[in-house]
Order: sequence, then structure tokens, then C-alpha cells
Amino acid sequence: MKTVKPANPNYQTSIIDFLSPHTQFPIPNFKLPTQLKETKYIFVTGGVVSSLGKGIISSSLARLLLSRGFSVTVQKFDPYINIDPGTLNPYEHGECYVTSDGHEADLDLGHYERFTNIKTSRANNVTTGRIYRDVIEKERRGDYLGKTVQIVPHITDEIKRSVKRLSEEGDYDFVITEIGGTVGDIESTPYLEAVRQLKWELGKNALFIHLTYVPYIKAAKELKTKPTQHSVKMLQQTGIQPDVLVLRTEKELPPSMCRKVALFCNVSPEAVIQSLDAKSIYEVPLMMHDQKLDEIVLEKTATECDSEPDLKDWNLFLDKLHNAEKVVNIALVGKYVELQDAYKSISESLSHAAAWLDRKLNLVYIHSEKLTESDVASKLGEMDGVIIAPGFGKRGIEGKLVALKWCREHDVPTFGICLGMQCMVIEYARNVLGLKGANSVEMDPGTPYPVIDLMEEQKEISNKGGTMRLGAYDCDLTPGSIPAEAYGKKRVSERHRHRYEFNEKFRKDFEDNGLKCVGVNPETKLVEVVEAPDKRWFVGTQYHPEYQSTVLNPNPLFVSFMKAAIAYSER
Repeated sequence: MKTVKPANPNYQTSIIDFLSPHTQFPIPNFKLPTQLKETKYIFVTGGVVSSLGKGIISSSLARLLLSRGFSVTVQKFDPYINIDPGTLNPYEHGECYVTSDGHEADLDLGHYERFTNIKTSRANNVTTGRIYRDVIEKERRGDYLGKTVQIVPHITDEIKRSVKRLSEEGDYDFVITEIGGTVGDIESTPYLEAVRQLKWELGKNALFIHLTYVPYIKAAKELKTKPTQHSVKMLQQTGIQPDVLVLRTEKELPPSMCRKVALFCNVSPEAVIQSLDAKSIYEVPLMMHDQKLDEIVLEKTATECDSEPDLKDWNLFLDKLHNAEKVVNIALVGKYVELQDAYKSISESLSHAAAWLDRKLNLVYIHSEKLTESDVASKLGEMDGVIIAPGFGKRGIEGKLVALKWCREHDVPTFGICLGMQCMVIEYARNVLGLKGANSVEMDPGTPYPVIDLMEEQKEISNKGGTMRLGAYDCDLTPGSIPAEAYGKKRVSERHRHRYEFNEKFRKDFEDNGLKCVGVNPETKLVEVVEAPDKRWFVGTQYHPEYQSTVLNPNPLFVSFMKAAIAYSER
């Protein structure tokens, strides 16, 4: 079996050979393009309304260019003043994604990684808060030689440096930069000015893609292009002329309408493409290829490439995703279920694993704050597997403990992640070890049995932002345990985001009573994974395996959990 590895050193090979000893999806050889002498920069902006899918378009274009053999990375600029989204409420911003180097990032970085198999870093997500902080620190050091510090040129120069930093560090053929927010927002103005300047500096090596919305007025039964025209006009007022327009729409646009948009927006007709609603976000790369987005980008950046994108494995995944007939029912128990983006990486990881195992995922969200002993059986009784979600704070904790007790007693495949693992420990302490009042000191500082305690290095920390145990850490797995069998190796590296840990003082009590500590950090001896070997599949991880699951390389632990759920469904 051969795999093609593009120039990017962070690229992960996409061989899904752990599904079964006979299931392998090799990537066929394809012709690599001639090495580029200059990095090409693509800027993706949005207009009309937010949440149109700039991140999905950026990820899809990256997938297409990668499939042609180019080295690509994607970054996002967020216009809010927070240093990072680590302290934001999930209701405000969805999940907080964590990179391998310990950066708390926007959830779009999860899309970038899932689509591309490329590991991102703190350089891939920049906020206004970070830009201003860096500029102010330079001013305090005297780096500006006494000059008056202004938005132009100092803030814009810092933004430009952030754009170019990735290519300087990674030698990429293409750097795709998504500008968060909507054209016209006051917060986005410095970013638009910075990329306007870059366009003039880079010439043909820079390209603008503008994503807008074409609404359908149901009462009039008409599609309206006026919002797109106004959006482009506002972009032009900043000095930016889009090279490509992507029109988000719920109904197919007639060619005459696309020509009208091209005429009024000064864009070539072939560069006006539409993005219809899709059944799955993973169809978007194929839709964009059908609309020739990748060809347009290559042509407008004067990039030579004779090969077509190799999308064989991607098509295979979509075939499995859409054509699986048997259903696997998974419950996700958490307190943010009203906003499903709060658990985006988990839901996508489950989707990847189910599809590759020829199952259609039915993911049921259950609010932990509303779950009680009186209705737990009716809500979980038809489930094939249960995920106990991560989070912070005591709200909804008792509902998670109710779910865990029921799952443990009825031997349902159960997966606890981060706080979910800690709840698994608390429930076991109370109901198996008989430690009445056992808890985490996060929930009850005065608990008589602190089975989950604050990490030693966290005890003197008062700032909340960026101070948790963050990023990838090694974990040694016990041979023969479920996680060791799933990964197929003894040592793994997974990403973390937590302040509290399993209390080592209670380890012997747990292991003597059936909850084994089967994953330990080799340096700190911190317990990373617990397992009840006498159950079908009862595993908790302090780390977040969902952060390292991609379309073409689903996380092995999610695959193992899904296999157990499928086996349980067929009992």
C-alpha cells in the first residue's frame, strides 16, 4: 500500500486500516504539481448575514487543493477582542477547539482539520485581542521608536505579519485565510484594510473569495440578488474587488441570475458560483469541484496543475455516509444540547466512525439538567451507546450521574469524555465504593471524598484564560485494555483541556473495586483513562479524542466505541 504525503510536515496519512484487518483505503498515486516558487494567499470574506459557511467553503477549497497534491493550510481571523474563545460561553460561540500546541481556538479550526487531516496551531487562529495585545506589548518595549501607534499602519501591519507567518513557518503552496464576521461590521474593518494592502503587495499571488446570501422570498416566489450587490458594493468601498463570488442559496439559481450578479459586481461570469444547501457538509467539496472553484482559483493565481483532484476516499466516505441502511442510536448527555455546535467535534467524530462502519448515526441529545431517575430508563432504554459530554461547572452534573448509574447497571456501552470521565469516577465512588458525598472539588470544595481534585499546578492560578492543562500530552495505555486494543499501541498522544484531575489517593480503592486506571501520563503519572473491564464498554478519558478525528482518519477510540454500540444493538 502506498500513500502520498504532500509537502506539509503536519499532514496525517489517511489510511483507515484499524476498522478491521481487511479494511484498507489506500490513496492512489497522483501526479504532484511542479513546486511553486511563491505562496498563494486566498482571502475568504462574507456578506449579508453571518453563519453562511465561510469555514466550510475554506475547508472544502483546501480539501480540493490538497487532493491535487498542493501543500495547503487554513487560518481564521476573528474580530472579537477576546484573546481566544477559551472563556466564551458555548451558547455564545459554540465549542472551543483545542490545537495540539495548546491553543484554545474557534470551532472552524475543527472543520479545517476534519476536512484536511492537517494539524493546526495557534498561528491558525488570530483574534483582535491578540493583535492589539501584541502591538501594545511592542509599544511598551519601545519597538516603535516613540511613534504614535495607530490602527494604520501598526495594527494592520501586525495582521499582515500574522497572515504571512504560516507560510514562513510551513512552506505552503496556498494559505487560505478566513475573515470572521460580515463585511460592514466595524470590528472587521482593520482586517479588510490589512488584506487590501496585501493584495497590492502580492499581486497575482492573492485572491479574494466573497461568500454572500441570495434569499428566497416565499410570498413573492422570487430569489433576490440585491443583498449580494449591496454586500459587494460595501466590500468595494474598502478597496477590495472580489475575484470569485460564492452565492449561498436554498434554491438553484438560473444562469441569467448569475450573469446579472457578475455584471453588477464586476466579476467574470464563470467566477460566480452557487452553493446550494447540502445534506452533509462533506458534500460541499464535491459541489465546489463541480462548480469548478478549484480550477478558477488555479487559473486566477496562474498556478499550473495537470492533475485532477484525487477524491476516491472522500467519495467512498460519502457513499457509506448516505447509503448505510442500519441505524445505530447514540445518546449524548450534556447541558448545552440546545446549541449542538457546543459538541460539534464529538458529533462529527461519531458520524465519521458510524459511516466507516456502515451505519447511519441517529444522535439523540439529552439535557442532563432535566434527566432524573424517574425518566432515565425511558430516555436511554432504546440507546445503543451513551456519551457523557465534557463541560465545566456543577449545572447538570446530577443528571450525568443518573445516566452513568443507569448505564453501568444495565451494561450499556458508555463513553465519558473529560468532565464525563470525572463524573464516571464520582458515580462509581458513591454507588460502588460507598463513599457518600464523594465529588469533585470543582462542584463541592468541602466534599469529604475529593475523588476529583484541582491539579497541583493550577492551585496558584487566578486568571481563567489560557491557563488550563491544554494541548497534546502522551498517555501510556495498559496492554489488553480497551483503549490499548483500539489504538493498537501502548503510547498515544491526545489533546487536553481541564483543570481538575483524578485523585491518586483513591486509586487503589477504585482498582480494588473494578474501575481500573488503564491510561497514565508517563511524566506526571496523571490518570488519563479509566475502564470497567467487566462491562461491555465502559471507558472514560480525561483527554478529548474528538479533537483528533477526521473524515479520512476517524479516532480509533470512537471507532471502538461505535463497534461496541453496534454489537449491543444486535444483541
